[in-house]
Amino acid sequence: MSGFFGVTSKDDCVFDLFFGIDYHSHLGTRRGGMAVLGENGLNRAIHNIENSPFRTKFDKEVQDMKGHYGIGCISDYEPQPLIVRSQHGTYSLTTVSKINNTDELVEKIFRSGNSHFLEMSGGEINATELVAALINQKDNLIDGINYALESVDGSLSLLLLNQNGIYAARDLKGRTPVVIGCKEGAFCAAFEDFSFENLGYKSYKELGPGEIVVINEEKCTTLKAPGKDMKICTFLWIYYGYPSSSYEGISVEKMRYECGRRMAKRDNVEVDIVAGVPDSGIAHAVGYANESRVPFSRPFIKYTPTWPRSFMPTMQSQRNLIAKMKLLAVADLIKDQRMLLIDDSIVRGTQLRETTEFLYESGAKEVHIRPACPPLLYGCKYLNFSRSTSEMDLITRRVIDRLENGNVTEEVLQEYVDPDSEKYAQMVEEIRKELHFTSLRFNRLDDMLDAVGIDKCKLCTYCWDGKE
Repeated sequence: MSGFFGVTSKDDCVFDLFFGIDYHSHLGTRRGGMAVLGENGLNRAIHNIENSPFRTKFDKEVQDMKGHYGIGCISDYEPQPLIVRSQHGTYSLTTVSKINNTDELVEKIFRSGNSHFLEMSGGEINATELVAALINQKDNLIDGINYALESVDGSLSLLLLNQNGIYAARDLKGRTPVVIGCKEGAFCAAFEDFSFENLGYKSYKELGPGEIVVINEEKCTTLKAPGKDMKICTFLWIYYGYPSSSYEGISVEKMRYECGRRMAKRDNVEVDIVAGVPDSGIAHAVGYANESRVPFSRPFIKYTPTWPRSFMPTMQSQRNLIAKMKLLAVADLIKDQRMLLIDDSIVRGTQLRETTEFLYESGAKEVHIRPACPPLLYGCKYLNFSRSTSEMDLITRRVIDRLENGNVTEEVLQEYVDPDSEKYAQMVEEIRKELHFTSLRFNRLDDMLDAVGIDKCKLCTYCWDGKE
């Protein structure tokens, strides 16, 4: 994933920009970037943050950069923001995107006369530079931004900075959020709404699908009205979103409580304690414990001072090792206990299997697993959910492939989507046995969507049911 933040202020913007970007650190661990427009034009810095937090790497920039307008990002992928010189003048650009039709767009741009791309990332064209090339196909910025939104197969939200202010655009289907904040003499644009609250900003508006606005220190002006069709990612509430975040007016923490509560209503397992896998599983577990009246406990403590997120390293084996090392067990809360453990999801299953085996080794009698979302059957086409390159990385797909002897069609997959079907029950039982759980019960899609509480047609559920 990635997250971005931008500020337009009558005073120097760098302090607000620095901390606003830092508040998006949960969305990426590879690179951070800042670009500020000052008296001498655009000044930019990009640093690798894999082994050091954003604040540490950008401490010098906070002292040196000065300006009234600025944008920045935390990214798990390409270096950004970029500085671009085009027929629209010089501007800086940062994006949150997943572009599935890169080859098609690149070929189209080459045919239009663009000769090369410079910002290569890991041997691939930098997605933000590709978006800039799309914008530059049109005669003005507004048409260019809209053209980029309409051209991308996947998702695209962006911030573009020039002397007029910051242009903010939300994905055509609203798959990722963009929110505007304001205070006296300043406006800001952010992925996460909580990122500006401690800086004195109040929420001004949430952009709708495909909406384009421009902000300066005095006002926010709508340049393109929002569309009607929305498909915001439901996984934002389940996992990505920080607990203090809210999307479409729905609190992440409150949704997770409700999610856990609905899971408990359908469950009848007898256990001694309910626990959540830190961090995203905890709120779901609190909701489950409150509804079931089974005591909530913390048999794991996450060592947060130095360990980054579990999927920071490039190699899966390294990610698994870090995930294991950063969770510290409390043996007295594990021994002789029948435990119900809630995690946000099961993707590959490796980490949760190792966690379960460790619990047994520490004396747990039983370990019952309750993922807070349904089985993930499809790789996400719209967000950079993980670095998986194949849907066969999903434990569900590997199990289904075995059960179907490799004859897996879309029609067959849809049978496994139905939580009341025999095939679904077989899949869940096979996963339970493979991962050594005492019992396994996934949250139902209908209950999860009810926990969000907005119109279901506005929520993207592709990774669970394959429906766009």
